[in-house]
Amino acid sequence: MAKSVHAPAHLRLGVNIDHVATIRNARGGRHPDPVRAAKLAIEAGADGITAHLREDRRHIRDDDIARLKAEITKPLNFEMAATPEMVEIALKTKPHAACLVPEKRTERTTEGGLDVAGQHNMLAPVVAKLKDAGIRVSLFIAAEPGQIEMAVRIKAPVIEIHVGAWCDALSEGQAVQADAEWQRIRDGARMAKKLGLEVHAGHGLNYATAETIAALPEIVELNIGHYLIGEAIYDGLKQSVKLMRAAMDRGRKKS
Repeated sequence: MAKSVHAPAHLRLGVNIDHVATIRNARGGRHPDPVRAAKLAIEAGADGITAHLREDRRHIRDDDIARLKAEITKPLNFEMAATPEMVEIALKTKPHAACLVPEKRTERTTEGGLDVAGQHNMLAPVVAKLKDAGIRVSLFIAAEPGQIEMAVRIKAPVIEIHVGAWCDALSEGQAVQADAEWQRIRDGARMAKKLGLEVHAGHGLNYATAETIAALPEIVELNIGHYLIGEAIYDGLKQSVKLMRAAMDRGRKKS
């Protein structure tokens, strides 16, 4: 594949440290500390840190967000539901970025993209408030034309494409479905870029899928968490971040 002159030389890596907090909360206390994990990830090459403050506080807690904002040296991406409580916390904390995500208390992890097309009347004022506060806003959505178009209409500057269905299909050996999902991601990224959106991607990525998706020149940032924390059990967090950074760099060279 010929290298595109439009591909940014550096693909940003955001490391999600939610599941460091999951391990901590399983037993209680302060260990392991997600803020320490964030600092280690940054030392290993992370360009930013992502943390999702859920309404039920199942992993990241309010004091984690406050400490991350105060102590880390790279941008903080605050994943949040578009609720009055979370908007208030975001406006108080002033993270570099806020990614609006769908949230259900019964889910283990985020199951799908935000329905921007169906919830635009509710989401538009949230986007406006966050932007007015100087916070970069992204919407976590499926790579569907209707959702992408509505993201533009409500003036969100960034989308993060939910790539979980593609990753799941690959891991389950469902080649036909994986190919269909890949085409949707590729086409969605191209469409979003043409419409003036900054394009990110995340959910379910591992070394191999991150290397593959890094070859899409429209995508400028990947947010990865669960896989990195899992690999850290075997190799250590710094090493897992370094291996992910290397995989992304290999993929970017193919763009």
